[in-house]
Amino acid sequence: MSQIKQLAFIGIGMMGHGLSKNLLKQGYSLTFLDHPGNQPVDDLLEMGATKAATIAQTLAGAEVVFICVTGSPEVEAVMYGENGVLAHLSEGTIIVDASTAEPKSTAKVSAAVESAGGRYVDAPMTRTPKEAEEGRLNVLIGGDEEIIALVRPLIEAYAENIYVGGPAGSGHRLKLLHNYISLGTSVMLAEAYCVADKAGVDREVFTEVLASGGGQSVVLNRIIPFVESGDDSSFRFSISNAGKDLRYFTHMAEDEKVSVPVAGSMHQTLITAVNIGGENKSMPQLIDILAEINGNS
Repeated sequence: MSQIKQLAFIGIGMMGHGLSKNLLKQGYSLTFLDHPGNQPVDDLLEMGATKAATIAQTLAGAEVVFICVTGSPEVEAVMYGENGVLAHLSEGTIIVDASTAEPKSTAKVSAAVESAGGRYVDAPMTRTPKEAEEGRLNVLIGGDEEIIALVRPLIEAYAENIYVGGPAGSGHRLKLLHNYISLGTSVMLAEAYCVADKAGVDREVFTEVLASGGGQSVVLNRIIPFVESGDDSSFRFSISNAGKDLRYFTHMAEDEKVSVPVAGSMHQTLITAVNIGGENKSMPQLIDILAEINGNS
């Protein structure tokens, strides 16, 4: 366990809840920001967490502040402004940004934290809320080696694997690269099942062919329960979040002057699904949305 004792947490969402729970299990003191977007927090309160009404109250006495929100606009909203984190940051406090963010924004936020006397690590995650609750996430870290060493024992509370990518921003870049492959595979599978259904190919046989050949993947395994019985519990990642992540990836590629037309096409597929009511539906449900678009019976 780290010598750090007092933590603050902003963003008790589907992933943040699991992080907070596992940090509390390790005996850390944790204060979280009360917010309408939080998941139910009764279990965290029973474990000893404290609820705060403002960012100032949340950060009081905190040695490390975890931020786990949807994306860069939300991170910036939390950080900036007279009532934001930067306005109440104590000298030496470490920010651990577990959100999925755009590298350009990460660079600005990291620099602002350092200017305010704090220290910054980006530490986004892969896997799902299920693994977050179980403490089995993959965590991708970017930051100064000394700061990473300080927060690593905390991250180990909810991580099965930890990957250090380099300086600040490296974790977010790794996350976008990973999610392009993972979510892109999801889009391809949804399109393939839609074509298979339209062509009269037996779903069960098609799934067996994929699983025993080149189509086998973690993503396929998460989608199979939905294909077989409509159960999406293994892959509760919203289509709107997927669209956001692919948009961030295309922006990163553009910044690096790399052409990624396939990623752009996948992003448009997700935006179309969002625009016809799929915003809060899970990625496996993209199969049904594409079926509706294409007139599958």
